[in-house]
Amino acid sequence: MQTRKLGNSNLEVSALGLGCMEMSANYGPAADKQEMIALIRAAVERGVTLFDTAEAYGPFVNEELVGEALPTCEELGIGFVPFSPLGAGFLTGKINEHTTFDPSDFRNSVPRFTPEARKANQALVDLLGKVVAQKQATPAQIALAWLLAQKPWIVPIPGTRKLNRLEENIRAAHIELTPEDLREIESAASKILVQGARLPESVLKMTGR
Repeated sequence: MQTRKLGNSNLEVSALGLGCMEMSANYGPAADKQEMIALIRAAVERGVTLFDTAEAYGPFVNEELVGEALPTCEELGIGFVPFSPLGAGFLTGKINEHTTFDPSDFRNSVPRFTPEARKANQALVDLLGKVVAQKQATPAQIALAWLLAQKPWIVPIPGTRKLNRLEENIRAAHIELTPEDLREIESAASKILVQGARLPESVLKMTGR
């Protein structure tokens, strides 16, 4: 299989990819799952490295199908970009149940940002705070450092409109969390039940779960 580079990023993929939507949706009944898994794996054997899937295909089931045929990014050399790695600002530690947002702020419509949910979810920020003192860092930096520590091909994209926050976020790449740090964070986090959906129901219907 010939390969091509997409843009100037040196991301090299097979010259032809495989569209997977019709395996699960939009072209009549979904095809047999095991047959489609075999087809996707046959494409890999023939050098295909670019597969198209989306939450809307199915919905949801197409991503699960492709994931099962291929679950991993590591094996295929695929990068992963975590969306809203700071929880729309909540994990910075600058937001609490009393915070008010501008009327135009989308968080006013997000269930996870109701005062009740913010009060309950403060436990997550408190958890980060325990590591902050040890690492001489901020909650945002610990949250980003935790993501970076998961896999070398994970690249978080925290958004900001302030230079000092940009610089703060960048410094997260220099924070080293030990295996013990990660175990403590994950053990404590597993006991916290996050309250509130991450997006309004109307948006979730369009974009996923």
